[in-house]
Amino acid sequence: MSEPEQKNLTQNSPTSPDGTAFYVYCIGGTKLNESFESNPPTAIEDNVKLELVANHQLTAVVSKVPLSSFNEEALQEKLTDASWTAIRAMRHEHVVEYFAKHESVVPLRFGTIYLNRDGIKRMLSEKSDQLLEIIERLRGREEWGVNVYADSALLRENITSLSPRLREMTVSAESAQPGQAYLIKKKIEALKNDEAKIEVARVADEIEEKLAARSDGNVRLRMLKVENTEHGELKGKFAFLVSREQFHSFRVEAEELAQQLQPAGIRIELTGPWPAYNFALA
Repeated sequence: MSEPEQKNLTQNSPTSPDGTAFYVYCIGGTKLNESFESNPPTAIEDNVKLELVANHQLTAVVSKVPLSSFNEEALQEKLTDASWTAIRAMRHEHVVEYFAKHESVVPLRFGTIYLNRDGIKRMLSEKSDQLLEIIERLRGREEWGVNVYADSALLRENITSLSPRLREMTVSAESAQPGQAYLIKKKIEALKNDEAKIEVARVADEIEEKLAARSDGNVRLRMLKVENTEHGELKGKFAFLVSREQFHSFRVEAEELAQQLQPAGIRIELTGPWPAYNFALA
């Protein structure tokens, strides 16, 4: 899951009366109170309970954390510990997912810290209009991820089925004299790698366009590195904001695209639902 691209709300301070601060997971409306009637998930630190900080129409889900580990300098050092980070990132995600299932929420980025409740209330007040607008836009909607993979060998072998240019050349070769047909076929082989790159980009655009028509928002995510998996090489990464009522048609569209493209070596992976990190700009 990618980091939410939102303004960092962190408010750090070197001291506090009891050496603790408040970790903020997400922000929602007043109905978040009802979610505490079920068993809420584990907080980011052991032996600490989740709490709510409310201000008028908004409520933040928080828990206490030690400033010795979560002040700005200490947190940067802790993040170099893969085990420490993985455990707490997972707990952060579980908390946000839990509340997102019950109510529309604005998920905050990992490591959003406030020194005290007053700071949280002040933030809720200052950003009230913006947060309420986001909460309403996300209501009844979920984020779904779509990854596009290409099996390079299979794609090259079947690229003629995708490339109009190579199909036209193949038809020409079939009706040409033997010598000319040989030269055309050699040219087809030489063009396969370039055409594969062109067609993968075109197919990724087509997937984005068709699924965007079944959603209420879409974002093309950055691929920070070449990712090779059992499905092939990652060639496209998208996030879609999909209403629960519209999800069936969204999934059917994705499945139809997957069936059409799989023989050519292109695979579509649907992941989610996720809290709407990529659509919760705060």
